[in-house]
Amino acid sequence: METFDYVIIGAGSAGSVLANRLSEDGTATVLVLEAGPSDWHPFIHIPAGFIKTFHDPRLNWLYRMEPSEWTGGRRILAPRGKTLGGSSSINGHIYNRGQRMDFDTWAQMGNRGWGYADVLPYFRRMERRLGDADPTFRGRQGALTVSDLDWRHPLCEAFIAGAVSLGIPRNPDYNGAVQEGVAYAQRTIGNGRRVSAATAFLHPARRRANLTVRTHAHTTGLMLEGRRCVEVAYSVGGRGGATRTVRAVREVILSAGAYNSPQLLQLSGIGPPHLLQSLGIPIRHALAGVGENLRDHYAPRFTARVKNIDTINERARGLKLAREVVRYMTMRKGILALNPTLIYCFWRSDPDVATSDLQLTFTPASYREGVQGALDLEPGMTVASWQQRPESRGWVRLSSGDPFAAPLIQPNYLAEESDRRVLLAGMKLARRLLRTEPLRPYYDHEAFPGEKVESDEELLGAAKQRGTTTFHPAGTCRMGPAGDPLAVVDDALRVHGLEGLRVIDASIMPTMLSANLNAATLMIADKASDLIRGRAPPQSVVLAR
Repeated sequence: METFDYVIIGAGSAGSVLANRLSEDGTATVLVLEAGPSDWHPFIHIPAGFIKTFHDPRLNWLYRMEPSEWTGGRRILAPRGKTLGGSSSINGHIYNRGQRMDFDTWAQMGNRGWGYADVLPYFRRMERRLGDADPTFRGRQGALTVSDLDWRHPLCEAFIAGAVSLGIPRNPDYNGAVQEGVAYAQRTIGNGRRVSAATAFLHPARRRANLTVRTHAHTTGLMLEGRRCVEVAYSVGGRGGATRTVRAVREVILSAGAYNSPQLLQLSGIGPPHLLQSLGIPIRHALAGVGENLRDHYAPRFTARVKNIDTINERARGLKLAREVVRYMTMRKGILALNPTLIYCFWRSDPDVATSDLQLTFTPASYREGVQGALDLEPGMTVASWQQRPESRGWVRLSSGDPFAAPLIQPNYLAEESDRRVLLAGMKLARRLLRTEPLRPYYDHEAFPGEKVESDEELLGAAKQRGTTTFHPAGTCRMGPAGDPLAVVDDALRVHGLEGLRVIDASIMPTMLSANLNAATLMIADKASDLIRGRAPPQSVVLAR
């Protein structure tokens, strides 16, 4: 049997960082198992290629969520990356850390060392910020390129001016001292190409002799000896492939994401006893919280038809698209170098709310049926809105004991009345933003949900009809102290009650962040690498109160 010091399951955002950090001293042997292929596909690296990888089963797990009341019985698509870099290789490139209070809340819940002052040094160590930045909050020497959008469109400028006219300030850096305001998006794009976790962290480390990366290696189970996790079984090439087993001398690290990490724990007999018994899986370690506490951002989109100017919709077909291809090939610029969302706006659902609880996005484009993947044929612009810190909680559960079967995913969107109330405020703000004076020369009419949809009940009906995930699942292996009945890992990310096993990815987030999740997932892995090696954290930052 092959033996490694560390076996990392999943080469996504967290796994890529861990592979880099744990192998950097050259002494520890590290194996990374990735179920998908290498990240060779050109659509991964061309920023606009996300629209192709969005539906590509070779690079995407393409899960479907379970129907629920507030999705109108729909089974919403739940894309997840299945390649080196994981979801950072197919996502919308956005770099958004979240608010100071998000991480301070984690610490207040009993998770030592996870307050904002504790995690900020890791955000700084990780990034190579291009453009203006306050060194108190931003880093310059890291591996992850974070750039500003350098493409300008009159609709974007008009949207920002409209937001300012409503009292929303322009914010030069929403990843700096304060998140609230409106700004062009920051993104993980450098020189017109995607900077995934694999690009920034995994590939540079693969030159090391002590790091082994295996693709098409689908993990099927974790083996315990007593209370210690010691071995990992995986299938070569997927269903029907040869089964192999590797042994971890120090630790097994599960970094398969908010859907697949709880799935693999449950497959291995680690999870809620009633679920495991119902599927005939022997209980190896009872842990009620595995797969519970799923949270995600749910976003309806307002779409308006545009006049007097072209939009990305028209530039993405025919001769105009051919010109854009030439421009990208020669200069790495144009619409092919863009992230799907261009403007971010953070604001409050109510003046009495202390910090922003709404996140809105704008792009001078629109998608058919409001779902990213196919642009409209007519000129359009879109504003999406969602509640930043939803209280509704769902779950991820095995559908069977088959390790190749998709898990059951139920986010329970809008189950809590408070989520519906905040979302309504976001939808009303989205409509107001589209109807501001600066956008008037370009605004033709509201295509969805339409001018006749006015009451709260009708707006919630529109959210039920077309609202969708923003691809931010988290919380299914929640971090918390031993007294928390649904905690899966402690504040060192060790699985409660077991040895030699950690979970390190977005699934450990105890509450939802006011953000897209890739930046924080990278931070979690970077911090965890120091916890694993017993290293001191980077130099702390003194923050003003």
